[in-house]
Amino acid sequence: MRTSRLASILAIGAITVMAIAPEASATPRGGQLHITKDCTGYTGLAGQTCTVSASNVRAIPNGAVITYASGVVNGVLDSDLTLDAGPGNVVHGHVNLDLGSLSGVVVLSGGTGKFNHMQASVSVAHDHGDIWTWDGDYAFGNN
Repeated sequence: MRTSRLASILAIGAITVMAIAPEASATPRGGQLHITKDCTGYTGLAGQTCTVSASNVRAIPNGAVITYASGVVNGVLDSDLTLDAGPGNVVHGHVNLDLGSLSGVVVLSGGTGKFNHMQASVSVAHDHGDIWTWDGDYAFGNN
């Protein structure tokens, strides 16, 4: 009887650990996000794009395309955006960029595929010519 009870307790413990383990492996991962983007050809119109030319985050490869839903109005780009990193992998966000000061912010929040649970808050700065940078914090995890 005692052996049977101990076996039952051990089995319940093992089932509990297996139920909790997937949650533990889904903990957020993140850090600093550094992106360089090339906006050659961008003239401030809705639907135009920039292309990621360097990224320290594997999920955002060189060649990923950033599309702006709205255009520049009175020297400000205040627009929703999408960052498309390949089939089924799109992250959504919003940019507020003052073209007078050449600085602003981007907030990314979820999307599809590998971006389903991404969050990021980054500063936008002009580098040179048509080159811009995004620098800030990001995290992937369950929401």
